[in-house]
Amino acid sequence: MAEEHRLFLSINFIRSRQTLYALQRKPEPQLQPLGIYSSKIQTMKRNAGNPFRPRYLASWIGLGFLWALSLIPMRILYPVGTVIGDLLRTLVSSRRRIAERNLELCMPHKSKVEIQQLVKENFRNIARMALYTGTIWWAPKDKLLSLVTVKNQHLLTEILETGQGAILIAPHMVGLELGGIFLSLRFDGISIYQYSHNPVFDRAMLKARQRFGSKLFERKSNLKGLIRAIQQGKPCYYLPDQDPGPRRALFAPFFGISTATWPVLGKLSKLGRAKALTCATYLKPDGKGFEIVFGEPLKDFPSGNDETDTTAMNAVIENCITQAPDQYLWVHKRFKTRPAGEPGFYK
Repeated sequence: MAEEHRLFLSINFIRSRQTLYALQRKPEPQLQPLGIYSSKIQTMKRNAGNPFRPRYLASWIGLGFLWALSLIPMRILYPVGTVIGDLLRTLVSSRRRIAERNLELCMPHKSKVEIQQLVKENFRNIARMALYTGTIWWAPKDKLLSLVTVKNQHLLTEILETGQGAILIAPHMVGLELGGIFLSLRFDGISIYQYSHNPVFDRAMLKARQRFGSKLFERKSNLKGLIRAIQQGKPCYYLPDQDPGPRRALFAPFFGISTATWPVLGKLSKLGRAKALTCATYLKPDGKGFEIVFGEPLKDFPSGNDETDTTAMNAVIENCITQAPDQYLWVHKRFKTRPAGEPGFYK
């Protein structure tokens, strides 16, 4: 579903879609029966296949390699990720060109040399995060807590203490996998899950994400159960910054570019009677861990107007990205869908 994550697959690290928790569903005027995938809620039948078939031997080896990496300190993995990232940037030239194009569009004030440097560090951060996946999936609670610092947590706590739910807008920073899992250590949260077609990694990801109590709603299920949980005062980890395609898109400014965007956040906030605020996860330098930063709740949100709400959402996502532009998933074709009659940005 997302080519960019083949970068992770190419080094046998991770098989996932845009790393997780993405609410990619067209909002319907009427909510259909709910399907949920969570060991703590209700098991949903899927056709991911039997993970123990011989055809998945390579996947099991890759998973074992990930587990082995979890035993290695992040400060050692950090320079290894630098080398792998530089190699990937050379080998996966199509993704390098996409990243360069995205940065040229979003940051026209940057020189060509500055763009190239951002792309170089971006590939390094993608590789580093791939190497850290084992730590995120298998590290015990105490170790994860020691690796993460949190800024502005009171912004979320103050909302939840009133009994109101919260929607955490999580941009596609490379560290977002850690953000979703870590939040379940401190809050009784929920998130969206799309199963992987590889049953080995599907099984591993589910166990990793649920091991601290998080409840996952399968992406293709309806929103009714999700909304009910938000109404009950739970925080929802939500990744909205993806191209939904021409049929479902609402075009709103993103770095000054008319961008196909999911017009879901405002509706979700209204139905869930919830506040919306950003929750961005950043990698610290030199393998020193992660930082999760909460932003101020969006003001006068939802407005009742999809275009206004989507524009407001894109603006706060922009702000998260500018804090660490080398950590956004620029290898994704964010501007693939264009308004009717407008030429594409990618060759």
